[in-house]
Amino acid sequence: MLKRLFSLPFKNPLARSTPAINHQILPRDEHNISRRQISRAALKVMQRLGDGGYEAYLVGGGVRDLLLKDQPKDFDVATDATPEQVKQLFRNARIIGRRFKIVHVRFGREIIEVTTFRGHHHDASSSKHSARSEDGMLLRDNVYGDIQSDAIRRDFTVNALYYTLNKFSVHDFTNGMRDIQERKIRMIGKPETRYQEDPVRMLRAVRFAAKLNFDIERSTATPIGKMGPLLENIPAARLFEEVLKLFMGGYGVAVLKGLREYDLLQYLLPATDQALKQQLPYAEALFEQAAHNTDDRIQRDLRVTPAFIFAALLWPSVQSETRKLLDEGMPPVQASAEAAQNVISQQLQRTSIPKRFTQGMKEIWDLQHRLTRRQGKRAERIFEHPRFRAAYDFVLLREQAGEDLEGLGDWWTRYQDVDADERTRMSEKISGPGGGANRRRRRRRKPSGGNRGGNGSSSHNNSSQS
Repeated sequence: MLKRLFSLPFKNPLARSTPAINHQILPRDEHNISRRQISRAALKVMQRLGDGGYEAYLVGGGVRDLLLKDQPKDFDVATDATPEQVKQLFRNARIIGRRFKIVHVRFGREIIEVTTFRGHHHDASSSKHSARSEDGMLLRDNVYGDIQSDAIRRDFTVNALYYTLNKFSVHDFTNGMRDIQERKIRMIGKPETRYQEDPVRMLRAVRFAAKLNFDIERSTATPIGKMGPLLENIPAARLFEEVLKLFMGGYGVAVLKGLREYDLLQYLLPATDQALKQQLPYAEALFEQAAHNTDDRIQRDLRVTPAFIFAALLWPSVQSETRKLLDEGMPPVQASAEAAQNVISQQLQRTSIPKRFTQGMKEIWDLQHRLTRRQGKRAERIFEHPRFRAAYDFVLLREQAGEDLEGLGDWWTRYQDVDADERTRMSEKISGPGGGANRRRRRRRKPSGGNRGGNGSSSHNNSSQS
């Protein structure tokens, strides 16, 4: 692929403080990107910008993934047009963001993100365009520049590649093609400074390494351990979005390994981190199995829900907190409910989780206890619960992690496979905690077909997630 490269010299007036630019151009016959692989919407945006007299390039992960022969999930466009100028060209455009303005151009359900070339903060005319915190974190980032300055303002070299419809060439300013070939995640510029500007870049380094099966280059990886505390300055809402990207992208097993390797888990999921460090029973196996099952569902194009993955990542802490409250003399039902609320409240201090997901987590946890109480009508009522499938999958997950639930998963698997008469007989045979079976003759109802799916890997996992 790199048989022949054209180099264009570029004199950088800020060479002392910014990376050197080595502009290389790969002509069409030197790369594997074809317009047929790019969405029509992205091509329309690039074409209209070009017709309007502006530069337009496909940039970032879309170019990277195409070069790696993967199909991108979305396409981003970079241009020298300002957000206001982009909006004038597209009726279906909307300017969003305060920290850095971008334009969303909507085509039906597809959104093309258009960004204006970023410039150096040295060139900012006022604090309205650029601002930093005392820690060096960028608070406002609306300084515009040219394609060269835009390239070195991006985070990693593999994300700083530009594809243009002009001769269908790829422009590389930071040796991104070299790092793609060497399978390296390398920060553009001084890593310490770039992490100070935006600490989330540490999480992005781990995520891209996991997604692409790349290694994090040494100088990029070394500062992460000591700079992790900077993540405490990131708003909880943004960290919630980052957790979703990390664990719900289809490569959660590798992400979990990377977060542990660089000791970053404590800044996202402190209870999960403590469960691992304290070696709570089944915690490590449970987390790895939950990540594996979620990855598998995503690869099979099945729905996943944040409620399930958060429920799994926090479950050992809920169990530990419940035992603590029980030892203090609290009744079991109250102890379980209070433990769940305590763990969620602690987690919300790091990542904001929408109420619809925290409610789902509580219901999954509560049903873990109710699923053991199968006598009489109880089994039928639980089976008709909207969260039954998610709770059932959670039971299977716990068993896959090595927890002995005395055949509970198998019992509920069979319960779903047999007819109503056999279900009644199964419930009547149950003995143990929860009281005896209710032997009154009762009207048998047809099983509900509305049970919503969970996030496990059972054979009953064909319905959508709750």
